[in-house]
Amino acid sequence: MAGPVAPMSDAGRRRVPLARTLRPYLEAQRVLQGRGGDGLCFGALPERPFDPPAGLERAHRAWRLARLEPITLHECRHTYAAFMIAAGVNPKALSSYMGHASITITLDRYGHLMPGAEGEAAAMLDAYLEQGRSESAGQAPT
Repeated sequence: MAGPVAPMSDAGRRRVPLARTLRPYLEAQRVLQGRGGDGLCFGALPERPFDPPAGLERAHRAWRLARLEPITLHECRHTYAAFMIAAGVNPKALSSYMGHASITITLDRYGHLMPGAEGEAAAMLDAYLEQGRSESAGQAPT
């Protein structure tokens, strides 16, 4: 029997933050796989840690139960990125979580979702300057 399949690149093996609400489901999956270790496999065999058809079948079942419209695994990836940006995750960290070769890829692909449209940028700058003014107001002049 052959050993586990290595990722196609270094970016294929990475640590990503998990939302606390997802941990029980992923821990249950780890118990079901019965292989222990640090990795998490969704395939039936250690040689094939991720089996797209089986994963998609489980996803479709979950979407049906939740009465949600199914999306592709690629759309799931974009949704993850969009949620991370909305939560305020640092773009450099997100780039690492997504396995992008550089932050440029992340910014090119998801930059439109990041804060900083003209009006928002001006409001952010105003808030920053006001905070600095408030902090310096409490100090005695030198």
